[in-house]
Amino acid sequence: MDYRDIPITDCLSGGEAEMLLFALDRVHRQFAWKSGGLTAAQLGQRHAPSSLTIAGTILHLVRVEEMWTASAEGRAPDLPGPRDSEWTVAATMDPDELYSLWYATIARCRATWVELAADGGLDELVTDDPGYPVSRRRRLVDILEENLLHTGQTSIVREAIDGLVGNDPPD
Repeated sequence: MDYRDIPITDCLSGGEAEMLLFALDRVHRQFAWKSGGLTAAQLGQRHAPSSLTIAGTILHLVRVEEMWTASAEGRAPDLPGPRDSEWTVAATMDPDELYSLWYATIARCRATWVELAADGGLDELVTDDPGYPVSRRRRLVDILEENLLHTGQTSIVREAIDGLVGNDPPD
């Protein structure tokens, strides 16, 4: 699997939901390029003084996508591993298993967001923290923001690993 497995089309027309999903598709593709094709050792490599690894970031983003998509659906998330385990467990995972988990999660969550946007739109309120309702739109923006943050971090770590630079993958 690599970044070319994430379909992306130009969003020249469409509404707000289509534009947000286009932005999420694009950042998923950027993250897949920046994190892809690495060995287990490279995925688990740390760069002082941070303990952040690309492997941990991949598993963290799996958890984020699932957690906030579940919130938008009004269901409990089905999270892999115990809370905050991504930063320690991921470095022990087989790269193919880790990449497969991430690709499957983003595909499943994207399909859910297409349905949610069409089914009542992004204005519907959800509450996963008692007394703190948010719109589905907010949850989708939360996912996009988290992916943008970690794609930037991964870009820096990846450059340190093997010199890969750039914003978008080559086509």
